[in-house]
Amino acid sequence: MSTTTAPCTAHLEIWEIYVASWRATSPTERHALFAKSLTPDCEYRDPLAVTKGWEALEAYMNQFHQQVPGGHFLTTKFSSHNNRSLATWNMCDAGGQVIGEGASYGQYNADGQLVAMTGFFETP
Repeated sequence: MSTTTAPCTAHLEIWEIYVASWRATSPTERHALFAKSLTPDCEYRDPLAVTKGWEALEAYMNQFHQQVPGGHFLTTKFSSHNNRSLATWNMCDAGGQVIGEGASYGQYNADGQLVAMTGFFETP
């Protein structure tokens, strides 16, 4: 059996583009990042929300930024195989202070785009 890091590297690149969309400051920037990383009908789930499609995900991201201005995520560990990934991350405030942590599971299509993202974290 042979192993390769190529799928992991490709998935990590897509994952980080998706993560950057949470930090994007304009709809234009966010949509450009979505186009590179997400299928239009992607599904997002976490303990607080379930969304389907870019419009619903963007609305949820906007709610997040109303609650945590400048909030963003930093991937701390990433593993991938068979079009699935698992990432652990820190949620940071605008100043970079860690205010939470969690894990996310991603599913990718044959083209490498994310079709589903599921976040796990403790809720207040």
